[in-house]
Amino acid sequence: MNILFFLKPKNEVAYIQKDFTLRQAMEKMEHCRFSAVPVIDAEGRYVDTLTEGDLLWFFKEHILQDIQEAENIPLTAVKRRWRNNAVNINCEIEDLILTSMNQNFVPVVDDKQIFIGIITRKAIIHHFYDEHKKGESGAV
Repeated sequence: MNILFFLKPKNEVAYIQKDFTLRQAMEKMEHCRFSAVPVIDAEGRYVDTLTEGDLLWFFKEHILQDIQEAENIPLTAVKRRWRNNAVNINCEIEDLILTSMNQNFVPVVDDKQIFIGIITRKAIIHHFYDEHKKGESGAV
């Protein structure tokens, strides 16, 4: 099975740029209301994923007096506590499923590591649930 069947393309995905400031990242995450978003570099390559937990731990370790201070902190200063692994567009469905077991979404990259979108665990589960239901209705 081709994993593109599950793909939510980049133009429909909230993501942030590696060169954002901490405040820009926070505002983007607040606006999109996601607890984790992919981070890409200026060339469009997937770098990693930023989570609300990463931000929380940063704020705990660096007690900021004012949100204005976050304008001067590069996103690269925020340590990541978890690595969301990306899959290649040509990966096998088994690899996608195994990766999605530990992540809410799986970033997808092409052969040049360019971020092309995500596959949500929800989409995978929904597909297999529908397939299961079809199988049940076909059985007599």
